[in-house]
Amino acid sequence: MNYGDDRPNALPHSPFKAIIAPRPIGWIGTLDPGGKANLAPYSFFNAIGSNPDMVMFSSEGAKHSSTYARERGEFTFSLSTEDLAKQMNISSGDEPSGVNEFEIAGLECGTPVVIQTPFVAASPAALECVTLEVRQLSDRHGTLLDRYLVIGEVVQTHIRDEYIKDGRFDTEAARPIARMGYHDYSTVTEAWEMRRPKR
Repeated sequence: MNYGDDRPNALPHSPFKAIIAPRPIGWIGTLDPGGKANLAPYSFFNAIGSNPDMVMFSSEGAKHSSTYARERGEFTFSLSTEDLAKQMNISSGDEPSGVNEFEIAGLECGTPVVIQTPFVAASPAALECVTLEVRQLSDRHGTLLDRYLVIGEVVQTHIRDEYIKDGRFDTEAARPIARMGYHDYSTVTEAWEMRRPKR
């Protein structure tokens, strides 16, 4: 099977998100103009470079997180895990401006060091980020879309001590969750190592 703009009847729901999977979840913390905390998960999220460490998330629509990240010039990322999946899902609700999703989800705010935006204190790891760019995306014809790409530089990293093992962050113990297609998620429960070939 192959198709372009016209998806066949055999695929009543787009498989795009199921193919590009699993996708790490960017659990993004921001502050609204009044200084109230905002929290929301984004599955269009990833690391995009290191030294300096940089991350990105993309918002389908000018939602609170992308807007506040641009206005405030900062945001946080908290690792979403199996233990925190219920709270992550609660924070995904379409709440009006001024509503604190940390409070709705029963989450304690972690205290930032460099920026002002809080993170999820219970998360095994979190990143404080300074916003570098917020770009409205366009399609191949140059038509602007209601899609916004946010790029941030990591300025502070938080790791809970119990997840450091032999000098490394223990990803397997943290059990991060990832988004797949439809309403499906996956959990990291097993890790294996493969080194690059030497030249």
